[in-house]
Order: sequence, then structure tokens, then C-alpha cells
Amino acid sequence: MPAMPAPDYPPETRARLERDAAAILARYPGSRSALLPLLHLTQAEEGWVTPTGVRFCAETLGLTTAEVTAVATFYTMYRRRPSGEHQVGVCTNTLCAVLGGDAIFAALQEHLGIGNGETTEDGKVTLEHIECNAACDFAPVLMVNWEFFDNQTVESAKRLVDDLRAGREVTPTRGAPLTGFRDTARVLAGFPDERPGAVAAGGSAGPASLAGLRLARGESGPPAVDVPRHPEVPRAEPPSTHLSRHDAPLSSSASDPHHPAGPVTDEADGTNAREEGE
Repeated sequence: MPAMPAPDYPPETRARLERDAAAILARYPGSRSALLPLLHLTQAEEGWVTPTGVRFCAETLGLTTAEVTAVATFYTMYRRRPSGEHQVGVCTNTLCAVLGGDAIFAALQEHLGIGNGETTEDGKVTLEHIECNAACDFAPVLMVNWEFFDNQTVESAKRLVDDLRAGREVTPTRGAPLTGFRDTARVLAGFPDERPGAVAAGGSAGPASLAGLRLARGESGPPAVDVPRHPEVPRAEPPSTHLSRHDAPLSSSASDPHHPAGPVTDEADGTNAREEGE
């Protein structure tokens, strides 16, 4: 039997979404370019991209539901099943992981009694591990509805999710005030952020992220921090001059006495290829 089409939105809901969709489409010369914000719009309606939302996007843009589904399932920012009021993402990419992200993610799974991508019974929190969010100098980082919570620990992360579930006010480390996931999805669709102070808040990078920019501008950065080293690891003496691969005092093979290598020879005539090249 052929699959039954997804149900449509109620007439008043569809009329409202059609008005919003028209505003989105007006920004793009080609209608297909509006698919991503339209998916955010439908996600704002029900908290996830439902079959009804897929049908709405397809009909609005003249696409097939298969084409819309292919996009919606490619990007992790679109939810494929009902999710919580707050999306709590724990960065488990390299730097956050080694600085405590993995421990935080494991502790929250146990504390909330849910796994990756699952939602608490009260519908308040959906937990997931996420990839790098370009906040490595604040590691380990959590995000709640895409707002930053920096320099987290296991205990601070537990307090955070407890406050979210209890309905207590929480304040992101940087950026706009926290709102629900559906409201965030509407902002991502391109509509004005109506939270007080949201526009002025903004996010900012930390000193480590901005070091290269300061140097490019000729500005002096903060004094270098002398990080204590393990006593068994000797500190290398800094070279008297800045060396590059073009003026290094040793060839690559001679720089590692534990892995010696002879001169590179031309197998055809046995000549020293390095000397020939010189």
C-alpha cells in the first residue's frame, strides 16, 4: 500500500505559517535557498521537524517530501523526533573532551537517567553530545538552546540541568538571555529576537581565540603564562634565533638520533640525491 500523506496543519496555523514563509522567501532570489530557514520555522512550531512540517516545506517550495527529508536528516540542528524544552549539548570534541567534557557528558547521562539524544520524562531537557562550537579557550563548554555555558565542571553541569528542570532562571556565560528551544528555532529562521537585551548582548571570543587578531593588528597581548611541566619532562632550551625548516641546523634524519637514516640515494646510479639536488 502507498504511504498515507502527512496530515496538514489546522487552517489557522497554516495561514500563519504561510505568512511567515512568504517573508522568508522574499529574501532569496531562488526559492530552494529558503529551505533551511523554513525547516527552522516548522521546528519552532512543534519543537521538531514533523512529517507535517516536511509536507509544508515541500508544498511551499515545490519540492518532494523526499528532497526535504534528505536535507532535514543531514543537519543535526534539526530534530527528528519530539524533544525537550531545553536542548543541552555537551561538547565532546578533542579539547573539551580531555578537559572534562567526556566526564560531564557521562555524569549527566547518569544524573538525568537518559542517553544521548533522549529527553527527560518531564520534557524539560534533551541531552546530546555535540561537536566543536569554536569556544575551545572556554573548554569544557555546554550549550543550552545554542547559548554558551563556559568552563563547566561535573557539578556545575548538574546544577545547570537541575535549574532548567525546576524552572529556575539560568544565565548563559555569554550571549543573549536563555529562551526555550522553539523560540530559538524561530530566531534561526530569521525573525527578530524579541528578548530584552538580546541584540546588544552578543557573544565574544576569549583572549586565546583573539591572540592572532591582536598580533595582526600590531597589538601586544597578555603576558605569557608559564605552565608548570611534569618534572620528568625536561624543558627544551629556546633557540637563540628563530628557526624554520629552511635554516634548521640539522637535516630531518640527523635531528632524531634514535631513528638514524642515511643519505637519500638515487636507486638507479647510487648517487646522493640530496647532493645532486644541491
